[in-house]
Amino acid sequence: MSGTVAGPALVLASASPRRLDLLGQIGIVPGRVDPAHVDETPAKGELPAPHARRLAEAKAATVASRHPGCFVLAADTVVACGRRILPKAEDAATARQCLDLLSGRRHRVHGGVCVLAPDGRRSLRLVTTVVTFKRLSPGEIEAYVASGEWDGKAGGYAIQGLAARFVRDVSGSYSNIVGLPLFETAAMLDGLGYA
Repeated sequence: MSGTVAGPALVLASASPRRLDLLGQIGIVPGRVDPAHVDETPAKGELPAPHARRLAEAKAATVASRHPGCFVLAADTVVACGRRILPKAEDAATARQCLDLLSGRRHRVHGGVCVLAPDGRRSLRLVTTVVTFKRLSPGEIEAYVASGEWDGKAGGYAIQGLAARFVRDVSGSYSNIVGLPLFETAAMLDGLGYA
C-alpha cells in the first residue's frame, strides 16, 4: 500500500510530525497535511475512550469539508488514568503532575482513528493500549521534566524517547502510544479502497 500511486489523495488531518513519521514507516505518504484545529476540550462527563473517538471523527469531518474527493485520515490520542483524561503538557508543572500520577501505576492510551473515503464511507476505530510505569523517584521526574521532551505530549511523556526507561510493560499497540495504531490504520485504509 502506498499513497504515491494514482487515485484520490490522502489528507492527514494532523499537525503531529509523529503521525506523519509513523505513516511513512509503513509506506504511506499523504498527499497533503491539513490540521483540523478543533476544540479538544472534553464534554462534561465525557470519558476518555469516547473522547478520543469523538475528536478523531470531528477532525476528519472538519478536514474532509475542505478536501472533497480525497481520503481523510484523522486521529486523536488520549492518555487516561482511570476515568481521568490527562492533559497535553504545555508547561513543566503539568508534566510533573502527570508523571506523579502515572508513577508506579497502570494507565491506558486510547487512540481514536477515523478514515473518510471520497464517496462518503467512513471507518472509525478505538484502539486501547495499557502501559505500566515503574515507580518514579523525584530525581527521575525532575530529570525528565528538565529534558523538555514532555512539551505538547498527551500525559506529559513520549514513550519513543527518554520516558522509555519508565515503562515496565506495554499491552497492545506500541505505535498507538506514539500517536497512531499502524496495524488498524492500514486495515481501515485498505477496507475503504485506498491503495
